[in-house]
Amino acid sequence: MRRLFRFLLILVLVAALGAGGAAWWGWRSYQAPGPLASPTAVVVPRGGTAAIAEALQDRAVIADPRAFSLAAWLTRQDGPLRAGEFLFPANSSLREVLAVLRTARPVQRRLTIPEGLTAREIAALVGRAEGLTGDTPPLDEAEILPDTYAYQWGDARAPLLRRAGQAMERFLAEAWEKREAGLPLASPREALILASIVERETGRADERARVAGVFINRLRRGMPLQSDPTVAYAAADGGPLDRPLTRADLDRDHPFNTYRVRGLPPAPIAAPGREAVLAVLNPDRTEELYFVADGSGGHAFARTLEEHNRNVARWRARNAANP
Repeated sequence: MRRLFRFLLILVLVAALGAGGAAWWGWRSYQAPGPLASPTAVVVPRGGTAAIAEALQDRAVIADPRAFSLAAWLTRQDGPLRAGEFLFPANSSLREVLAVLRTARPVQRRLTIPEGLTAREIAALVGRAEGLTGDTPPLDEAEILPDTYAYQWGDARAPLLRRAGQAMERFLAEAWEKREAGLPLASPREALILASIVERETGRADERARVAGVFINRLRRGMPLQSDPTVAYAAADGGPLDRPLTRADLDRDHPFNTYRVRGLPPAPIAAPGREAVLAVLNPDRTEELYFVADGSGGHAFARTLEEHNRNVARWRARNAANP
């Protein structure tokens, strides 16, 4: 009997030591640095712990999917594991990996929509954006405000564009309230149309208000705007034109041809940025009626047709000398 008791006591001690050793080994594995060599963003899928473990192992965030699954189960009271795109620090331990999956903010992606793009170009840009889902809804010209918009992996395209559209509505309303008195613009919509032309005419910040001033002067006098970008928009049927303008383009009878039609075209020709809208609503006060490219990225401005013709001659001579 005494021998049996001693044997049972030995078994209990061995089991206790084994359990203690297993617990010590488990805790050490839970805290030990992982295999990830550098900070890495990983798209964590839906589908349960096994699917998550597989995705993390594929990106070398964890070494052992079974240890990860066991650690997730033992700490399940800390919260569920979330799907999404998360940034994992280099050498993340299992404890750190699980904390990221439960509490970290998903990666914030950025989509920049530049000024001056047509609706067709913006739709293509949004359609190519990695991580967005769903169809791209139809867009009107200048419907959205060019800017940088944050999104997360898996977000839908339609809500992002709706945010961009609401941003344009708010900004245009605020800018219209602060406009200069007496402008020959009847509505925020007309300001948006003219701003789209200014945006396409010049990319220089120091010229926007001056170009806007020329167009405002021409509208006041009932002169045609004679803007090449409107003719290009008509020639390309709303898309970017991949060739030089021709005499036939300038002579074409089209609502967007501001060489033939006086006043504003019926709609914007691109998405103007904030600065172009502000330039139109607060233009330079000038007597200038003309401008032409000066060959150096800017424009030469003129008050009279004679002065303008001299500027055009200089531009042509410069082009001839530097084809």
